[in-house]
Amino acid sequence: MNPSLHRLALAAAVSAVLCAAPLAHAAVTAEEARALGQSLTAIGAEKAANKDGTIPAYTGGLTTPPAGYKPGDGMRPNPFAGDKPRAVIDAKNMAASADKLTEGTKALLQKYPSFRIDVYPTQRSVAFPKFVAENTAKNAVRARTLNDGKSIEGAHAGFPFPMPKTGHEAMWNHLVRFNGQAYESKYRNLSVDASGRATLATEGISVQEYPFWDTGKTAAETFWRIKLSYTGPARRAGEALMLIDPLDIGTKDRRAWSYLPGQRRVKVAPDLSHDTPNPGTAGATTFDDTFIFNGSMDRFDFKLVGKKELFVPYNAYAAVYQAKQDELLKPNHLNPDFVRWELHRVWVVEATLKEGKRHVYGRRTFYLDEDSWAALASDAYDARGQLWRTGFAYMAPSYDVPAPYTDMFGHYDLVSRVYSLTGYIAETGGLRHGKPLPEREWTPDALAGAGIR
Repeated sequence: MNPSLHRLALAAAVSAVLCAAPLAHAAVTAEEARALGQSLTAIGAEKAANKDGTIPAYTGGLTTPPAGYKPGDGMRPNPFAGDKPRAVIDAKNMAASADKLTEGTKALLQKYPSFRIDVYPTQRSVAFPKFVAENTAKNAVRARTLNDGKSIEGAHAGFPFPMPKTGHEAMWNHLVRFNGQAYESKYRNLSVDASGRATLATEGISVQEYPFWDTGKTAAETFWRIKLSYTGPARRAGEALMLIDPLDIGTKDRRAWSYLPGQRRVKVAPDLSHDTPNPGTAGATTFDDTFIFNGSMDRFDFKLVGKKELFVPYNAYAAVYQAKQDELLKPNHLNPDFVRWELHRVWVVEATLKEGKRHVYGRRTFYLDEDSWAALASDAYDARGQLWRTGFAYMAPSYDVPAPYTDMFGHYDLVSRVYSLTGYIAETGGLRHGKPLPEREWTPDALAGAGIR
């Protein structure tokens, strides 16, 4: 063969292979990663205080439980109970702080005269076990996204992208966020309608695990799994469901099963994802509203906008562990007396619906805490571009692990005037961290045994 033609043929073959291969994004360089533990924290947050000192420097977080905490107890006393608000923002004075409010927060302030945010001194309380820092440094130079950002490889037991360059990388940090490897809670999901009446959507036992954080293994195929066993209301008692999400969720679907006691059998449930109305919140949210965002990123394009200083719920121990249900759930919104807000730096990610894809939301904005990578707030827009729902997660770190905890969250529907609260545990025994269940407990047969028949 003519040498020139051979080179052309070889180039064409290489091009064909590259086009056929899943699109991958490279990790940061070793030189870039040196900033971790220096100017940046071990997981990529800015160590330094902000310019005016309203966000302090990071000094390691809270790792010593306060007085009154009983080891092994599911309830956690508020370590900042003595703090007083440094500002109160309501509809009358919100304009002065508009640049530090999410669009959803502004909408709530404008819509409900009784809504306000009490701003407390910023406490950078998030802390992690030592192995998280060590493995995050390793992941930084080897982790990659695949399949247009929908999958990852080369990461285990540490944040995959402490210095994200894309929206998908930032969102993966949230999806695999460290809440501890395994934990259990008895929870309630509650809804408040436009008249102010609170009703129980579901209650039950939640068992969650993140095999991604198993330091006894060098890799994991699954990053998150959950088993829910419903105990109420009466019409739902005995139902159960199980969801398992793979790291390669870009090419493999979520595995999901449901158990209905009336049928006495486990059914594959492929619709328990994306914008399917979530029965656990009486349909007030979608499945991928869970934890502010949950599941596959295949329906949106995710753009990393950058960092911003915003008021977000943080160190919300009073709401998560102390507030009685009737005290916390008020008409139109949670009782502001129990919700602590602080100024924090957050990563802003814009999600726009892909052409040809279907979802009830046309656009979404996510706000990820720089110290934990947990999504603390979201704004969701309808197909017309109008703000429809806004969500907030109520950060209350488990200082005894140590691990952030953001599994109590809520969404406000600005159109129907309904709001939901998911993961309420203050009157049910709180949250207990523990050891992972045996693999045999994560099978469809085991799910049937979890239901009350």
